[in-house]
Amino acid sequence: MQGINILGTGLYVPEKIMTNEDFSKIVETNDEWITTRTGIKQRHISTGHPTWYLGVEAAKKALEVSNTNPDEIDLIVISTTTPDYYTPSCSCIVQRELNLTNAMTIDINCACTGFVYALDMARRYLFTGDVKKALVISTENPSTFIDYDDRATCILFGDGAAACIVEASDKLYASFLGADGNGAKHLISRHNNKTRWHKDEERFDDKAPETKEHYLFQDGKEVYKFATKILPFAANKTLERVNLTPEDISFFIPHQANLRIIQTAASNLGVSMDKFYVTLDKYGNTSSSSIPIAFDEAVKNGIIKRGDKICMIGFGAGLTYGAIVLEY
Repeated sequence: MQGINILGTGLYVPEKIMTNEDFSKIVETNDEWITTRTGIKQRHISTGHPTWYLGVEAAKKALEVSNTNPDEIDLIVISTTTPDYYTPSCSCIVQRELNLTNAMTIDINCACTGFVYALDMARRYLFTGDVKKALVISTENPSTFIDYDDRATCILFGDGAAACIVEASDKLYASFLGADGNGAKHLISRHNNKTRWHKDEERFDDKAPETKEHYLFQDGKEVYKFATKILPFAANKTLERVNLTPEDISFFIPHQANLRIIQTAASNLGVSMDKFYVTLDKYGNTSSSSIPIAFDEAVKNGIIKRGDKICMIGFGAGLTYGAIVLEY
């Protein structure tokens, strides 16, 4: 099989922690309300950290754990919804900061499914033969587009990054990726600069609701319906490609958006929650970083071991979705 070997992982989150009690001081909410509806107890928040910096710190740990020299990295793929610049790319800055001079650089934005897309993209490059080792990073700063007057969204998100070093192998691997652009209007954040030299507002309709500046808008009910349907669908489609069932999987690593979504997905898959690794209570929703953060933590804590079959499942704005089944 054309699979991958994950040589090492790393994560980085800012030191500042905002608890549910902290949010009760700025919006009308409380710990019980947040916990029962989301499963979140706290989240890490940047205090001026650039998105590229979070990614660099996570990558340093992955390089160290994998005992990889900078000149061995041929490819950097970064998933982020919150780049610091329109241009240059986040991956170019990471390359500079880590002195990865042999690496080509790619940024992608597939929202919260980004790590699944990025890892699958890296695998495809690895099997061209031109790339021997790839650095895959998800680095996110959702606090930069969150409206902290909106209690429906501000309580959900945290900042952080995670990374892994991968090479080609003959291990078990399968993926299933997709998107439903008709749902794009359900989860959006406009860019900061709306200024145009010439505008024709009547002609161009993006079918999206009016939003407050660049802040995140989410239709929670629609996203919930999509997520609870698409997570088991993507997982089962991926498992079918390697003739496995949910019972064959050691651990599922889902996107950490909402505990109720994860519980419903587990039920629809017919799998015990014991097989779902959840970090939502500690980090909140860190967008595309949530899956690799959970994976890194499970590996470091000795919960995921070599030889385990893992299923990573994501969904996000776009609406995007995807799953990967691999042997760690």
